[in-house]
Amino acid sequence: MIKFERFSLPNHLRVLFHKDATSPMAVVNVLYDVGARDESPEKTGFAHLFEHLMFGGSVNIPDFDAPLQKAGGENNAFTSNDITNYYDVVPAVNLETALWLESDRMLSLAFTPRSLEVQRSVVIEEFKQRYLNQPYGDVWLELRPLIYKEHPYRWATIGKEIEHIEQATMEDVKHFFKRFYHPGNAILCIAGNLELDYVQTVVEKWFGDIPSVGENLRNLPQEPTQTEYREKTIERDVPSDGFYYAFRMVDRLHPDYLTCDVLSDVLGRDKSARLFTRLKKELQLVSEVNAYITGSLDSGLLVISGKLNPGVHFDALDDALWNIIDDLNEAPVSSKEMDRIMNKIRTSKAFQEQGLLNRAMALSMFELLGDAEMINQELDQYASITAHDLLRVGREVLQKNQCSLLKIKSRRND
Repeated sequence: MIKFERFSLPNHLRVLFHKDATSPMAVVNVLYDVGARDESPEKTGFAHLFEHLMFGGSVNIPDFDAPLQKAGGENNAFTSNDITNYYDVVPAVNLETALWLESDRMLSLAFTPRSLEVQRSVVIEEFKQRYLNQPYGDVWLELRPLIYKEHPYRWATIGKEIEHIEQATMEDVKHFFKRFYHPGNAILCIAGNLELDYVQTVVEKWFGDIPSVGENLRNLPQEPTQTEYREKTIERDVPSDGFYYAFRMVDRLHPDYLTCDVLSDVLGRDKSARLFTRLKKELQLVSEVNAYITGSLDSGLLVISGKLNPGVHFDALDDALWNIIDDLNEAPVSSKEMDRIMNKIRTSKAFQEQGLLNRAMALSMFELLGDAEMINQELDQYASITAHDLLRVGREVLQKNQCSLLKIKSRRND
């Protein structure tokens, strides 16, 4: 059980406090309800650009990292298609340093031409190095538009193309910041060996005067139901042929979301899972294979991906894979297999909750979903999933007309 307190400020900043008397450190986690799905199709990559811009200095603090490092802290951030998350870890006695830094960049980020150009160059270089010049790096740039035709999940967090970042103007950047980076669009979680009264006082001190912009109403285009199998082959200079089978699944708050997660575990969680056992150990078709869900807030994906062994043709892999899926959809998972998967899930969750930062980030995410208390309900929800639930959901999700396949053919094999 993870205990926490919740309060909010008049400017609509939502605040969570989790006390941990065992740690000398404190976590300040700021989750902004903005991701790549909130971008215009003509101006993508902005959420990720802002992940970098927010470290470019604010009006009162030209260098974000230096004061935090002097206080014995560290920080980082990440962006997804759904959220942008910033976190600071500091000695609990220096909590206010982190609050000062986070509040100042929320209130008055420095929009200087130099900062924009520096971070623009960093993002463009990242686009080239991680997505264009790295083996398999452009998989999601190719896969997303194959799957999604209307929803903004059709582009990756980095953006659709480099030109969108190259052409971003100061006016574009300021408009994006004003719309999304304010108290009403953020969740602040503080965790550590602190007292609630103190936390309330310092949060009010540093964030209370930041004006609220108002609620950001989302009106995203909904993705139509997929009714036909889609396939695309690309040739790349990669070590071996690769494959990505992506099945459309439910959104994060759907009752079947966790069932899809367990289904992916049955298929490919570890070396005891069905895909690994059959495709790698027995048939020796692949050098690696995995199954996972994307965790998207809106309609997400169950993905089966891997690399073929030398000399193996895609057709052999395809036949074997669909046979495994057919077997899964014909009979309920055995109680022994079910117990093994559930034990893995319990162990994984317990391990994740050991870290103070992980708890702070998870509380923030569940609060965004509707209620941070969901963090304490999730394990029971997993435990309530039955073999017949897996059979039902597998028959709904793991269907060819809901599948998009991206094949990466290695030029080295020609």
